[in-house]
Amino acid sequence: MKTDNRDQRQGEIIAVRGNVIDVRFPQPLPPRNQQLLTGHDNRVVLEVQTHMDVHSVRCIAMNSSRRLSRGMAVVDTGGRMQMPVGEALLGRMLNVFGEAIDGKGAIDAQQHWPIHRPLLPLADRTTGDEIFETGIKAIDLLAPLERGGKSGMFGGAGVGKTVIINELINNMAKRYQGVSLFCGIGERMREAEEMYRDMQDSGVLDKAVLIYGQMNEPPGARFRVGHAALTVAEYFRDVVKRDVLLLIDNVFRFVQSGTEVSGLMGRIPSRVGYQPTLATELAELEERICSSKSGSITSIQAVYVPADDMTDPSATHIFAHLSASIVLSRKRASQGLYPAIDPLQTDSKMLTPTTVGQQHYQVAQTVRSTLAEYEDLKDIISMLGMEELSSEDRKIVSKARRLERFLTQPFFTTEQFTGKQGKLVPLKETIDGCERILAGEFAEVNERELYMIGSIDEAGAEKQEDVSQQDDTERNETAETGNERD
Repeated sequence: MKTDNRDQRQGEIIAVRGNVIDVRFPQPLPPRNQQLLTGHDNRVVLEVQTHMDVHSVRCIAMNSSRRLSRGMAVVDTGGRMQMPVGEALLGRMLNVFGEAIDGKGAIDAQQHWPIHRPLLPLADRTTGDEIFETGIKAIDLLAPLERGGKSGMFGGAGVGKTVIINELINNMAKRYQGVSLFCGIGERMREAEEMYRDMQDSGVLDKAVLIYGQMNEPPGARFRVGHAALTVAEYFRDVVKRDVLLLIDNVFRFVQSGTEVSGLMGRIPSRVGYQPTLATELAELEERICSSKSGSITSIQAVYVPADDMTDPSATHIFAHLSASIVLSRKRASQGLYPAIDPLQTDSKMLTPTTVGQQHYQVAQTVRSTLAEYEDLKDIISMLGMEELSSEDRKIVSKARRLERFLTQPFFTTEQFTGKQGKLVPLKETIDGCERILAGEFAEVNERELYMIGSIDEAGAEKQEDVSQQDDTERNETAETGNERD
């Protein structure tokens, strides 16, 4: 909460309605998004949201508004909320005010930037066609991520969004040369603590920054933590000239906090109860995520979908800003197919022959069409059984079921729960495995052997290992039987 004490003007509180504070000021009134301070020792931070009349402004409190009352003095700081920036932030966990919340003492930052900053001019932006490989088979094959682009993971509660985000951090932070920046918007304190500990254990914390506006904080703090994180990302991109990997969990909580703020401000709600300014607020955040000649910001965002309804206004507005959309399916999660990525709804603008190559494009399209045909045949199978299908359809079902299982993968971040060692699979091996399944090479292999493996070669290796174990068991049993007879 860095402020400039010069030319500070004073006003007074005229109304307190929860987190909404009305303040009277002498003219000229402070502009929108200006930072004001009030309360004991000026610890309560207010942000101007609207001008009510020529004498008063309506503000939203960024922290607890307890013990505020009418008549209290309010100080105009003369500027906007600021965030410390610099390499001193690496390895630290901060809140929306730039204060350390990791118990390691204050952050010694030399510079502070305002959290509301102008967009990078179009002339200074750059675009590319480089693929950002993740090591997760289903994502790399069906929805390749763009380096310097925005990707979203859509899904309802409990389908694995946060698990995939954690796995991406684990897979990429070790071999990623840039800065990893995690922004938690309205997430649980338990998840924040777990992520901090995991990053510490894996040795990637020293080149990462974690910024949180947690679930228990007022809507104003949750509404602005995304802007604070982007300010830090822009510093590393423009000044330090490094690539930034920005992970956001969860963008829907940003929309939700905007809805709360809008309701507190007394604005008339729009469709499905969302704020009338939904599209504008989302664009102000998303359009700051871009690449310049000095560095790139690659963003991967988790998006909660209310009631699994992909037509919800929050989901449709977020879709428009993304280059890749990864949709998680509750049905696949219930079948134990993890990661529960829906191959038919998942898509990427990078999946073109000119960008990923003819082989990758062709394999991805064939995999998708095979799984789509299997989806169409499911009704016939459930009513009449597999026996009524033609031999050609049976082959399609066989390939589709093996593809579904091959696209599952054990994660490093879930080893303690599954007992399976995590796998990181190069894109080349993923394409090769899918090609061999589509060619019918594994038609005689039990589909269970393709479940939760890394590369396709592990299926044969596991089979040979199982056979040798079975032979050893049979030999032991024979020997024991012979000893009993003797």
